[in-house]
Amino acid sequence: MTSPDADGPDAAVVQSAFDELGRLNFAEHSLESIVRTVTELTARVLPGEPIASVTILRGGRASTVASSGDLAFELDQEQYRLGAGPCLSAAATGRPSEIADTRSDQQWPDFAAVAAEAGCDSMLSHPLPVREQVSGALNVYARQLTTADQRTRDLLVRLTAYAAVPVSNMYLYEAAVARAEHLQSALDSRAVIDQAKGILMERFRLTPDAAFQALTRVSMETNTKLRDVAVRFVASGEFRPD
Repeated sequence: MTSPDADGPDAAVVQSAFDELGRLNFAEHSLESIVRTVTELTARVLPGEPIASVTILRGGRASTVASSGDLAFELDQEQYRLGAGPCLSAAATGRPSEIADTRSDQQWPDFAAVAAEAGCDSMLSHPLPVREQVSGALNVYARQLTTADQRTRDLLVRLTAYAAVPVSNMYLYEAAVARAEHLQSALDSRAVIDQAKGILMERFRLTPDAAFQALTRVSMETNTKLRDVAVRFVASGEFRPD
């Protein structure tokens, strides 16, 4: 992707884009809105009439968080369907990937043929930093044949940094919430099991260990979770389901 001269008229467009990103308040925007802004500004400042998207790879499944146009979204989906392509490679390996010319690419020929037919001449994907087992990439689909020079690559690295912050924060937040919910569930389970043990100890004069073993035995015999056995017993006094 050839890039305009740093001192040329497009330099002001580039600076304006980064000024706009710098004014974004991450606390006042959703993940999707911030990433969409990044992809739209990526399309504005890079050459080749590009369309941009952000791919997230989590648990072996890829998805597109945001895109600046249908072409990027559709070509992302084609790579997911094929299980191969620059965006998946960048997200999985942490290294930039590209197709210099979709009409002659040999690394991903099936995807390249689809991209060329759709009007994409070249593609460049830059990885996002890995957070909480979530990786990703900022993808740029150029509609005019270009060659990525160092300035274009540097701009893409800077734009990727803006995309990485909200994506990382969102998944870090989701992971924290999941851990908190798991901890609360564990505490709730322990509380009701202890309550059931106490009832058994009082009713049948059992030791704490014997009461727990009784709950465990019913759980195994009825193929019921220990917590569910305890909940039913506390509520009804019955060990076994009807």
